[in-house]
Order: sequence, then C-alpha cells, then structure tokens
Amino acid sequence: MFVNRVVRRSLLAVALGVGVSVSVLPLVAQATTKEPSVASVLTAVRANMAAERGVHIVVTSRSATAQDSVVADLGRTSGSETFTSGKATVSIVVTPHYAYLRGNAAGLMTLVGLTSSQQKKVGSKAISMKAGTSPYASFKSNLTVGAFTAFLPTQKDVRLSRDKFGAYVLSWTTKATKTTTRTTSVLTMSSGKKPLPLREVVTSSSGSGSTNFSKWGESVATSVPSARSLIPYTAVVKG
Repeated sequence: MFVNRVVRRSLLAVALGVGVSVSVLPLVAQATTKEPSVASVLTAVRANMAAERGVHIVVTSRSATAQDSVVADLGRTSGSETFTSGKATVSIVVTPHYAYLRGNAAGLMTLVGLTSSQQKKVGSKAISMKAGTSPYASFKSNLTVGAFTAFLPTQKDVRLSRDKFGAYVLSWTTKATKTTTRTTSVLTMSSGKKPLPLREVVTSSSGSGSTNFSKWGESVATSVPSARSLIPYTAVVKG
C-alpha cells in the first residue's frame, strides 16, 4: 500500500529513533551525589512519556541533496503531521475514527508514491482511511502517544553525561548497514523529578537532523477536512 512510504519517511524515520526493550528498576531520588545509570534514566523517561497527554515535535533533516522538515503534534487518540521536502508537502491528521492525508501533486507522488493517474484522481481532496484498516493503523501508531518511546535508544553502548545546565545527555552510535550510513545520536533530556526529551541531534556522513520536543502535556486538537472534500482510500488504490 502506498501509505507505507509515508510512514517510513515520517517523523520517526527522520528522527532515526527506535524503541527501548530493556526492563530495569525505576529512577528514584537519591541522597548521595551518585549519578543514575543509563537504564534507570531511560526507565524514568519512558514512564514520564507514557503519562503525558501530548507533545509538539519539530524535525529538520538536511543532506547534500535535500532538506526535509516535519512539524507534528502527538496526542493520546489524535495527532497531526506536516512533512515538507523541497516543494513537496504532505499533511496527515489522525482522529479516533479516521485518518486523513492531503498533499500537493509533488508530495502525493514523490513522498506518498501515488501514480500520476492516482494523484489526478485525488486532486485537492483529502484521502480518508477508516479506523480498523491497515492504513489507519499505520498512521495512528506513528502520530499518537504510543510512538513516544520510539525516540529512545535500544543500543547497549549508550553513554550518559550532563550538559552545563545539568540536563541528561544520552549519546550512541548506530552501525552502518548495506542501505544506511553510520550515525551518531545525542539526546538531551531534562533532569530533576520528571525527565523528558528536549532535543535530539543525529549526524552521519550523508547529512544531519534534529528533533525538538516542546509543549509536553498539551491537549492535541485536530482539524478535519469537510465531508465533501474527501476521497476514500479504496477509491484511490482500487477505483
């Protein structure tokens, strides 16, 4: 299905994040000056993120040939994202009952992967995807709070330090594969009673990217297209 191309290039892909799989004791207040471990910081951050209602995220990614940006708001049951690459742009809105995808001609063809005939069929309309379908599930998993922990590392060689303001700084390296280059990631998180991600910077030989987190706890409200401006997903891929 064509929507999978957008999911792969959505904010999670741009941010190069993956989920944490370790299970350890939670971070607790300590009477001594001993620094917490990487595992305890990650466990505390995961718990704090799970309790949040929403977050505002801005992602920028730059290479020698392209500059991409993503602006997103992730909530408990709703979310939205606008992805821009050059002149191509696509916007996605997720509600408890439907997901909606809209973009310009360049965005629908180069970012989403529609054929020319499919794009002409869509025109300026928004593609609607009903809850319970695979396309809807793909977007919901990327644009609601369940995606939060995908910004945290799973690597075993994560290093913990603090910046000059006392914030936690996690850094790690992701090895190159046959299709990706080696990347270095630095994730800065607030410290204190409720640590949460603030900013991640990712660099590689092919480019760099940054993710900024703000408005933790926000209530995410979405604006949906009018009924007459919609075209069903099935009508685009089958009709």
